[in-house]
Amino acid sequence: MRRLHIPPHLPVDELEQRYRRATDAVARSQWQMVWLLAGGRPTAEVARVTGYSVNWVREVAKRYRDDGPAGIGDRRHGNPGAPPLLAAAQQERLRAALAGPAPDGGIWTCRTVAAWIGDAIGRPVDPARGWEWMRRLGFTPQRPRPRETRADPHAQEAFKKGGSPRPSPP
Repeated sequence: MRRLHIPPHLPVDELEQRYRRATDAVARSQWQMVWLLAGGRPTAEVARVTGYSVNWVREVAKRYRDDGPAGIGDRRHGNPGAPPLLAAAQQERLRAALAGPAPDGGIWTCRTVAAWIGDAIGRPVDPARGWEWMRRLGFTPQRPRPRETRADPHAQEAFKKGGSPRPSPP
């Protein structure tokens, strides 16, 4: 079986202690991999014991070889992610626009917000992004209540004013 070379950045006893003291689950499993590899265990056995693939064990070993103890840990926490679709000034302009009527004079919908964002950034935007930005800025898509087109407006007004006659008590 093939064994990976682990440089002696730390003694094997210290690797074991770091594995046992680690509170972060990702760092703990990576310290375990490095400790087992430094102790002379084959890569396939370390992968089997830890439940990770051989390729991931090799990747963790490479990080430890290249960066030493600083290479161990969850690197996702330092990932800044993608920048927001709208800059802060654009977000404030959208918030101000949402407080008023939509450009077509109606109500703001996901499509109208997406169109507004598309104009602001210069490319088409999916209506789902319109919904996300409405919610992010504290607004909700509004729809008027449906109206029955066959209703008699005079009968409805009479009902509102006086209501329906109440049955007389027996």
